[in-house]
Amino acid sequence: MTGLVGLIPRRRSARLGLAAAGGLLAAAGQAPLGAWWLALPGYALGICVIAATRGWRRRAAAGWIFGAVFFSATMFWIVEPFMVEPERHGWMAPFALVFLSAGLALFWALGGALSAAVGGGGPGVALALVAAEALRGHLFGGFPWALPSHVWVDTPVAQAASVVGPWGLLFLTLGALGLPVTAPRPALAAVGVLALGAALWLWGEARLGLPRPSPDDGRPIVRIVQPNAEQHLKWRPEHATEYFARQLELSRAPGPNGSRPDLVVWPETAIPWLLNDAEVPLEMMAAAAGAPVAFGVQRREGARYFNSLAVMGADGTVKAVYDKAHLVPFGEFVPLGDLAARFGIHGLAAQEGAGYTPGPGPEILSVPGVGSFRPLVCYEAIFPAEVAAMPARPDFLLQVTNDGWFGRIAGPQQHLAQARMRAIELGLPLVRAANTGISAVFGPKGEVLGMLGIGEVGHLDRALPRALPPTIYARVGDMPFWLVLGGCLVLAGAIRRKRH
Repeated sequence: MTGLVGLIPRRRSARLGLAAAGGLLAAAGQAPLGAWWLALPGYALGICVIAATRGWRRRAAAGWIFGAVFFSATMFWIVEPFMVEPERHGWMAPFALVFLSAGLALFWALGGALSAAVGGGGPGVALALVAAEALRGHLFGGFPWALPSHVWVDTPVAQAASVVGPWGLLFLTLGALGLPVTAPRPALAAVGVLALGAALWLWGEARLGLPRPSPDDGRPIVRIVQPNAEQHLKWRPEHATEYFARQLELSRAPGPNGSRPDLVVWPETAIPWLLNDAEVPLEMMAAAAGAPVAFGVQRREGARYFNSLAVMGADGTVKAVYDKAHLVPFGEFVPLGDLAARFGIHGLAAQEGAGYTPGPGPEILSVPGVGSFRPLVCYEAIFPAEVAAMPARPDFLLQVTNDGWFGRIAGPQQHLAQARMRAIELGLPLVRAANTGISAVFGPKGEVLGMLGIGEVGHLDRALPRALPPTIYARVGDMPFWLVLGGCLVLAGAIRRKRH
């Protein structure tokens, strides 16, 4: 065997051990560590092990081990939602981690098996894993959490997502790592990979250094309110009113030089009342803010409940409502919910009824004097194509979320990284209000303009930056990626059939 593949031992147990090591290193690239310099060798090692393995079944096994360790190390925070009420759900926590990791790893097993049909050595394995990740991000509603391309979020390389999107960046990342694996001259191939990485890094640095088309002087001021309402206490009556009063106080606080914000943003499910029954609380919010307020709230229509974002004017009247369209499976709804409800199984995050009803889809809301925005409720920010699928281009993205479900370590950090990628991809500022953190304002290139950390109580006032002109990705979306991926798979299959 040529290339780096020749360094992989032949014993099956040793190969599976290396696949597991690759998965562990790859996980280090995701938040909160963000150690891309460890993740890249990890992905390369996993590709190398699969390429060195013969037979689709053994390749599938190597891919599954690679993925299972990666997802276990990355998604360990998934146990946190079950510990909010441990007496009821705590017993499910270890099963959630095992089943989620094992289930997501099936996509990497599929990639390993597919690579046997694709051929092409290391590049073929990389191509098959890209296809498997694309399926993971879209099949059955999709779950594009912890994509390999997310390792770049804190580096200039992430700016490439404004051109090729997250999937194109994934293609470049894994494709480049696969080149030296079976190349006759791996050192020469590695030099080419380093040159590509350096070019993307330098281009990203140059893009970040470009001045904005117009200054941000005189821009509207947005205030983010972060109450740090702990999830296990959030809905208890004696604490719910305390957290509501805390948000009123933060909204009322004077800004720099006594200035007042033009828009106040509260996080997801910010008030303990249904919107239908909140006339008096809304009046209190308007009086405290003295400005329009965008806030997360639950509402009811007949027997249906929605997880919503409402925009209230300075006069206390609700001007617009957006209902969350992409709900969290088993968190906000349960598949076959009517049947599951008979056994006492309900969505963990649904406070009313057996679950939420999805809204109609993407909308653009506006606040006079501030601008138009694309509302995102929590989980919706992780889906790049859905965020990009907007009826019109807004002035900014606005996400309300309650990451208190995710603990205080990896979950909130990973969620933040994905939301930040949406700003880079589309060239739009992002305002993010999180109940327990991390709340932030990002510029249209993903620049951090202000942040409130996990567990902090406070407010953040920032001038809303101007959006950039539509990026290439905002104009063309994922279609080029799908065309290139499909073309490469067809070409690789044709070459393999010709050889055999």
